[in-house]
Amino acid sequence: MKSDVEIAQEAELEPIDEVAQKIGLTSEEIEPRGDHEAKLSLEAVRKYKDEGEDHDSNLILVTTMTPTRGGEGKTTITIGLTQALWQLDKKAMLGIREPSIGPTMGIKGGAAGGGYSQVLPMEDINLHFTGDLHAITIAHNLVGAVINNHMHRGNELNIDARKIVWPRVMDMNDRALRNTVVGLGGRSDGMPHENSFGITASSEVMAILCLTESITELKERLSKVVVAYTHENEPVFLEDFGCVGAMASLLKHAIKPNLVQTIEGVPAFVHGGPFANIAHGTSSLISTKIGMGLSDYFVTEAGFGSDLGAEKFFNIVCREGDLKPDVAVMVATVRALKRQGGVSRKNLDEENLEALKQGLSNLDKHLRNVQMFGVPVVVAINRFSQDTQAEIDHLKGLCEKIEVPHAVAEVHQKGGKGGIELAEEVMKTCEEEGSEFSPLYSLNEPPKDKIYDVATKIYGAKDVVYTPEAERDLKRINRMGLDDLPICVSKTHYSLSDDRSLRGRPTGFKVKIRRVRVNSGAGFLIPMAGDITTMPGLPRRPAALDIDIDEEGNITGLF
Repeated sequence: MKSDVEIAQEAELEPIDEVAQKIGLTSEEIEPRGDHEAKLSLEAVRKYKDEGEDHDSNLILVTTMTPTRGGEGKTTITIGLTQALWQLDKKAMLGIREPSIGPTMGIKGGAAGGGYSQVLPMEDINLHFTGDLHAITIAHNLVGAVINNHMHRGNELNIDARKIVWPRVMDMNDRALRNTVVGLGGRSDGMPHENSFGITASSEVMAILCLTESITELKERLSKVVVAYTHENEPVFLEDFGCVGAMASLLKHAIKPNLVQTIEGVPAFVHGGPFANIAHGTSSLISTKIGMGLSDYFVTEAGFGSDLGAEKFFNIVCREGDLKPDVAVMVATVRALKRQGGVSRKNLDEENLEALKQGLSNLDKHLRNVQMFGVPVVVAINRFSQDTQAEIDHLKGLCEKIEVPHAVAEVHQKGGKGGIELAEEVMKTCEEEGSEFSPLYSLNEPPKDKIYDVATKIYGAKDVVYTPEAERDLKRINRMGLDDLPICVSKTHYSLSDDRSLRGRPTGFKVKIRRVRVNSGAGFLIPMAGDITTMPGLPRRPAALDIDIDEEGNITGLF
């Protein structure tokens, strides 16, 4: 069997200007980055974003049940479904996040799809791409440098060095940098104080970029970012340092969506990359709106399960962008159901129909989560090569038992042709079932009420408890007048609860909130549940150990 990288390298890519023409973009409206990648011009961004707000396009969100460690193929389904819609003569596009190099070199591998449902050029997309993450990293770290320089030059703003809440970032998993001390060496090397590193995808600059729709709005959001507090516990904002214009200048090109193609030549946006268990976990709002202006079906994805990416897409992104999703596609796999049914990771390839049945409670809860927002849902049974026919038939029967539309997808093995049945089911649902979308909670509710709504209704928790530190955070948020912001809970993606060891559909548990971070520029609060870190570490055997390149520039081991 050919590897993903071999399939990608054998594919014949179309010139990017021809890909652009398929959706009505002219050569003047794109800025090529080589033969097969391009950014949209700022003029095109403004034009098609406005059209997207008025265009009667179908917005399809792809989400999943609680994933296993290797993922359930959500990106692959997103790409394969779009290719299938294209094969059915529908003008379709997709939008996914830019991969972060840290996880690519760590446990996750690449994030450009797989098999015959990939976005290309896969190697470029997974490694640096158009430099967006680099620009975000530099813009973010400029702030750290400016803060430290300000304190070194006299600290006119009276910043408390113990209350600097702006970390450094880098696009690599490095647990040793989670907690650091900077400014060591002497008087000329700055003021010593504790600091930390997060991964670039966790940066508030990333979240802002993915929720903004213009350079003007970008600057407005950056200005509102809280970076520190004074000795009197008053917030210090980014605008106080006068570097917002410089940051926006560094992000001039990063704000422009990246246009590439799938392995079947279908136009695709790959833009932005906020993590779903730290931030809101979806590609940029601006690329979604532009995509809706250029197509009749726009397919996008949200990170991890419905309890994370989808919940945040509905409550944050759709509210910010005034979007109304038409259909949600719930990715379900045999192995995820068996895992939620109690099977260990090493035994997931063994047939186990009883475990499939036991794991249904997890899928059922994720389906109910989506339906809670008034969005119709279709189950995509993503078939893996090791799945037996008996397991696939059993899963189909379970879907029929709970009366949910479903289709088996084999887009990894067959590309768009393997997703025809799913595409037809999605189109049928778009036509016959109207979406009655509405967010889960009102912004007028106090933060604790919003957290309670998400924890009890989406996760299935019994209650929410707070540490003394979280209580102090909430009081400070109230004093700052930020109670009306939506919430973006940070928690594990391996369980519906905040305890990664609880499988299936946990009940009777309490969600513990240990901190509540303020992302006032991005426009949301981050209640921190469990032990999620903004800087991942590398696994025992990082994916980087299998990646290599030959004299001709051919990369192997990237998946």
